[in-house]
Amino acid sequence: MDYSALLRSALVALLRNKMRSVLTVMGITIGIAAVICVVAIGKAGQSRVEQQMNNLGDNFVWIEAGGRSVSGVRTGTHGSPSLSMADAAAIKNQIALIKTVSPNVDDHVQVIYGNQNWFTAYRGVSPEFFDIKRWYADQGAVFTNEDVERAADVCDIGVTVREQLFGAEDPIGKVIRVKNLPCKVIGILHPKGLSMSGQDQDDNIILPYTTAQKKMKGNPWLDDILCSAVSQDSVKLAGQEAAAILRDRHHLRPEEDDDFNIRNPEDIIQAQMEASKTLTVLLIAIASISLIVGGIGIMNVMLVSVTERTREIGVRVAVGATEQAIQLQFLGESVMLSLVGGFAGVLFGVLGSYIVGQTLKWPMETSMQAIVVAALFSIAVGVFFGYYPARKASLLDPIEALRYE
Repeated sequence: MDYSALLRSALVALLRNKMRSVLTVMGITIGIAAVICVVAIGKAGQSRVEQQMNNLGDNFVWIEAGGRSVSGVRTGTHGSPSLSMADAAAIKNQIALIKTVSPNVDDHVQVIYGNQNWFTAYRGVSPEFFDIKRWYADQGAVFTNEDVERAADVCDIGVTVREQLFGAEDPIGKVIRVKNLPCKVIGILHPKGLSMSGQDQDDNIILPYTTAQKKMKGNPWLDDILCSAVSQDSVKLAGQEAAAILRDRHHLRPEEDDDFNIRNPEDIIQAQMEASKTLTVLLIAIASISLIVGGIGIMNVMLVSVTERTREIGVRVAVGATEQAIQLQFLGESVMLSLVGGFAGVLFGVLGSYIVGQTLKWPMETSMQAIVVAALFSIAVGVFFGYYPARKASLLDPIEALRYE
């Protein structure tokens, strides 16, 4: 069988009715483009959620000082000085699922440099904090354990603090006043952006925790103990073991509430990720409906074409054309329509994804898998919706077809 002749015949038949063919192709084009755009937008949304997860830290386990009960009235978070360095050491030494621990002391403070000032937050930590939070310095360096041991007056600042105090000036080596403490800037931290709660993570100053305890707060208590578990799956179990150790160390009776809190911010982000995936699947399903509508359009056009060309079919059968040849001719036309629509849909889908990414400032990534699936789906649509008209054409009685007006 001469397939090239069948292809030429299908092409000639489609070009005979250009406007009808174009309108039919548009249905498939819109469907394919919609699927590719939706997949790209869904992947971009998931990428943003994954970035938030990464910004949280390395398998982050967060233990914060809890409230206390005063005459039956419970205070809020950090209301009780319940966490100490001894607690942090016990968690690090006794829990195999915890690989890194950093104490944390924080508060808000006014900082001054020259004639500029800014109200921000400071955080007193150990050098392990930067590993736990996956944070590093773009300029300069982070402080060391030696700085912690001697309670050095040094700090690393976020880019927001840098912009507010220094503008275009290089802050490395400059001395800022943090409350009443002259503090030398030794590093500028890599920007992290907004947290999942909308808080600017770059609007802070990082100090050695000993400096914060002795020279800022004037007490030995910790506001938080920040930990890193050995794996993502170990985070919750590590938190439970930490809670058991702290209850024992704080001599809490079974009926007494914890005087600390184990926070699980990753649960919120995981829920966001699941919601994002569900929404993406829903949008793909909705976009796929347009593909089905486009397929029905192909079927209608091919049925009309069979009706219009009934005499032509009768002549071909009369001169020896087989049912298979007739069927392949019309099936080829429907597949060609869907292929052209699929190719145009891929182009418009990639272009649309780029435009959406530029408009929303999202890191759009076109999925090759989505393009391949869309192309295969367009072929399947052509075969599925073109089969019935092609089968109907191949079964026409040649005598009746030649009599058709």
